[in-house]
Amino acid sequence: MRPLAILGGTFDPVHVAHLAVAWEAAELLDAEVRLVPASIPPHRPPPIADATTRVAMLRAALRGQPRLTLDTRELARGGPSYTVDTLADLRAEEGDRPIVLLLGADAFAGLPGWHRWRALFETAHIGVLSRPGVTRGWPAELAAEIAGRHVADPRQLHARPAGQVIELEVTPLEISATRIRDLLAAGREPRYLLPDGLFDAPALLAPYRQRHPQEPR
Repeated sequence: MRPLAILGGTFDPVHVAHLAVAWEAAELLDAEVRLVPASIPPHRPPPIADATTRVAMLRAALRGQPRLTLDTRELARGGPSYTVDTLADLRAEEGDRPIVLLLGADAFAGLPGWHRWRALFETAHIGVLSRPGVTRGWPAELAAEIAGRHVADPRQLHARPAGQVIELEVTPLEISATRIRDLLAAGREPRYLLPDGLFDAPALLAPYRQRHPQEPR
């Protein structure tokens, strides 16, 4: 059965590195990939752009391509966006369909700090987005939990709904949402860092044109 993969984040704003890794994961896994914007991220400051604007940016960014879609369930649910709750919702909807949670290597290394993190393996596989040729070690608690869960062939994820870990080598793009916000606040136009669709509707970028107090300088 073709998997469903999800990539979460604040997408504040969505940029081309988000889209590139999601697209590569879709190809590597032969999966549908949904981008899931967070309502209130538990581990970072709240987004600058409101939910309506972030959804509009994602819709503009995703227009005209067949592999990536938008899922707004965390915004509709409100409150802290705990991934374990999102995966439970998806599991209830999707039955035995394989679900893959896509995480960058840094986020995966910090998994033991997440809310009910061990329960994630009960509802999904985890695809770790890694740099080609880079081998990383994991914290002891995480290494113990994932021992025996590793698979190398993405096709192995198609055979069961959850519980395995695969490393997916994707093209590294050093693009920072913080840097993009700084450029916009300085009155610059970060072409080629943001999807073209965002420049077609300048109002979408208005929240970033004036620096906010919580933004690092």
